[in-house]
Amino acid sequence: MKRTRHQTGYIFKKGRAWYLRFYDTVLKEGKVVRLQRCKKITDISGAYTTKRSVRELAADLLKPMNEGTQDPVATMSLADYIEQFYLPYVEDQKRASTLRGYRNLFRRYIKPRGTIALRDFRTVDGERLMTEISRKEDLSRTSLGHIKSFLSGVFRYCRRQGVLNVPNPMRDVATPKARTGNETYAYSLEEISRMIAVLPSKAATIVAVAGLTGIRKGELRGLLWENYDGQQLQITRSIWRSHVEEPKTPSSKSPVPVIQQLAAKLERYRIESGNPKHGLIFPNGLGNPINLDQLAFETIKPILKEVGIAWHGWHAFRRGLATNLHRLGVKDKDIQAILRHSNLSTTMNIYVKSVSVDAAAAMDTLNSHYATTMQPALKENTSRPN
Repeated sequence: MKRTRHQTGYIFKKGRAWYLRFYDTVLKEGKVVRLQRCKKITDISGAYTTKRSVRELAADLLKPMNEGTQDPVATMSLADYIEQFYLPYVEDQKRASTLRGYRNLFRRYIKPRGTIALRDFRTVDGERLMTEISRKEDLSRTSLGHIKSFLSGVFRYCRRQGVLNVPNPMRDVATPKARTGNETYAYSLEEISRMIAVLPSKAATIVAVAGLTGIRKGELRGLLWENYDGQQLQITRSIWRSHVEEPKTPSSKSPVPVIQQLAAKLERYRIESGNPKHGLIFPNGLGNPINLDQLAFETIKPILKEVGIAWHGWHAFRRGLATNLHRLGVKDKDIQAILRHSNLSTTMNIYVKSVSVDAAAAMDTLNSHYATTMQPALKENTSRPN
């Protein structure tokens, strides 16, 4: 084991504060070097008016260096560490779409503000960082929550790698008050039926699969004929841009049931496509996975606009299936299984859009009951003298 140099540092007064000059082992341009540094210890006030009185504070500051427990990587700035260590880890371990989202978030919100050293980052620094972002960026509370979650993941990784040995500083950081996010949408069965009726065969079949199975956009692009037996679709992969990946979670690999009406629609489409037995169910003209966003922009949206149906994106079909099944009285656990979510809470969060519809229906029921039962009694009550 390399012997650690013990140091007491040099304490001096400057203005109305005590400072410590010391040597620090840092990572610079990929090399571990020893540099002289100067850091404020505390203000000159109260119990800290003499050099002797701040000696203990200086010893605490130097303790990790004297005991050899400080990793030189911890001296890197937050931004440099994320760029050089954390994002490469994400690239190696996470999905390509996750990496892209993290990179965009980092470059826009964290990198310009991440000059503080990892070892110096405290909960108060996380609080200040989040507050600054919320004041200068027009973000929803949900987006701010994503930023906090990203930073928390960075420090969890630091701890796992032994770079830091302190509690996660983002754990107790509060998400600043901000505007609510944009309302999400869930297609009704009536809307899905109208779409299928007006769209050309291929687009209509894709919409039918999306709306009646609830599979994700990437899974829809990766569907194969060999994984369809007429009764269910086996989800074996997901395609994001040109990246072919495993399904999102282990539970995502569960088979998806196909109702009779959808099976008939798929069979007609299969015959129109030359009755293939293998390969992509929905290829483009070159035989590659279809670009669903391009299909929506060039074909689906213009047609739907003509008939007065608003386009809310592909994920609205997944939310729609969950909402429609919920309104039909299907058990929550069964809906979770159909959507292949890992936990029930994720499934239930989708039902937010159905609350207003179900609540309105419930109030209509109450209104009918009121009109036939309670109103005569109330009239009788108001006719009585006080």
